[in-house]
Amino acid sequence: MNLILLLCAVIMIACIAGNKLSGRLGIPTLLLFIALGMLFGSDGIFRIQFEDYAFSEKVCSAALIIIMFYGGFGTKWSTAKPVAVQSVLLSTLGVLITAGLTGLFCHFVLGVSLLEGMLIGSVLGSTDAASVFSILRSQRLNLKYGTAPMLEIESGSNDPCAYMLTVTILSAMGSSVSAGSIAWSVFAQLLFGIGGGILAAYAAGWVLRSTNLSSDGFESIFLVAVALASYALPALLGGNGYLSAYIAGILLGNQEIPGKKSLVNFFDAFNGMMQMLIFFLLGLLVSPSQLHQVFLPAVLIALFLTVIARPATVALLLTPFKAPLNQQMIVSWAGLRGAASIVFSITAAVSPEYGKESIFQIVFCVVLLSLLFQGTLLPLASRKLDMIDDSENVLKTFNDYSEESSIRFIQLEIGEGHPWSGSRIRDIASIPGTLIAAVIRNGSAIIPKGDTLLEAGDSVIIGGEEYRDQDGIELTELHVGPDSRLAGKKLKAADLRRDSLIVLIQRDGSDIIPDGDTVIESGDLLVLFTKRRPEAAAR
Repeated sequence: MNLILLLCAVIMIACIAGNKLSGRLGIPTLLLFIALGMLFGSDGIFRIQFEDYAFSEKVCSAALIIIMFYGGFGTKWSTAKPVAVQSVLLSTLGVLITAGLTGLFCHFVLGVSLLEGMLIGSVLGSTDAASVFSILRSQRLNLKYGTAPMLEIESGSNDPCAYMLTVTILSAMGSSVSAGSIAWSVFAQLLFGIGGGILAAYAAGWVLRSTNLSSDGFESIFLVAVALASYALPALLGGNGYLSAYIAGILLGNQEIPGKKSLVNFFDAFNGMMQMLIFFLLGLLVSPSQLHQVFLPAVLIALFLTVIARPATVALLLTPFKAPLNQQMIVSWAGLRGAASIVFSITAAVSPEYGKESIFQIVFCVVLLSLLFQGTLLPLASRKLDMIDDSENVLKTFNDYSEESSIRFIQLEIGEGHPWSGSRIRDIASIPGTLIAAVIRNGSAIIPKGDTLLEAGDSVIIGGEEYRDQDGIELTELHVGPDSRLAGKKLKAADLRRDSLIVLIQRDGSDIIPDGDTVIESGDLLVLFTKRRPEAAAR
């Protein structure tokens, strides 16, 4: 037992070290996790014998739930909304077209049966969110034309469609299955998957806003439970659990819930651990000595996907939106295959309707080639295709605002005899370019107004640059559109929530520390300091 625990610790540390190394070498992190698994596997140095496909399918499916949920939770809808239609088309019709073309290629060129070819195409139909996110963030690929959020939405939401296709093809392989039962299966997956995700998201949001979970970190545990339940409940009814988990994640991540910064940080780390687990376990499961048997068909499938199927699909769906050719080319190249494809191939391998382990080996090779060549060359391709825009910030695509904020807060203690003690905020001569953003009194946050009276024992939070989280207060963003009721108003006339204060206005690339006479303009991004619920602030 002690030896197993030590081995687990060594593996985890090696994965973390590999994560750091991959950023420097420009290699996709997940490729190193696979390599580590193979190193520990039956043909590697440590020769661990592991061939349990059924166990791997259960573990990887559970980890994929968290990855899918966080794929939605980390997506900032306000950034993704302008390209949402293109993204959804790519994640639905795009998967169908890619799977169909790949299936026909496997049938007519590789000589497999039509249904088996369609099964291979379905398994490989989706792109990998974890791989795409990892490269976009680690390489800071600030892409033009809203391409980063388009890729994020597509890769985060196309796994459910690929899973639905895989299950449908496996059902069609069953001898006693009728067209009516397949139609009902598709309908139930969509109905219960979408409904379950919406219900889980709004129920969880209500709980987080109205209930004191009594201890720091319990919100994170609660959301893990929500992610698992959002998958399991619809799945019990025949719904698409992965679709439900993704929808629950994206709806929850874009609600105003307390402590979102800490939740994002938790899920960022937890999601990384799930990626390590999946790719290491899959590397451990594969036997490299057997891959030569499927290497040639895998190479042909990978080439067809990369050179024909994916570009043709992207061109068909994005050309009506007048997408520039260089954008279409980079979206095509960014169609990385990853964990979901391998997990779905294991599902097929253990399915009584199919049951061939060769599909796992083929898909594993395709994913390996995709990560090795497409993933590694994606930054270079972005530069060569003139898709880099330094005025963009890829991190704005994600729901972790603290990484990009330019506000800093300092804390000033008001002791006995302090010149501000007993003064109202309107009477204090503040430093130009700064703003009193909050007052902490007896462990609770007060959003200050001009007539707020400072008392001895108060802690005054002064805003300048770059956000640091404080007790009872957090940042939210508000974009001012042309039809917004705030456009054209002075700050002092703006009708805001009583527990909110605008502490920063981002306008045309510049940061403005506002005062009461600052006029809000269309196109402004308002950064609001918002008071959390009292029970959360008092912790």
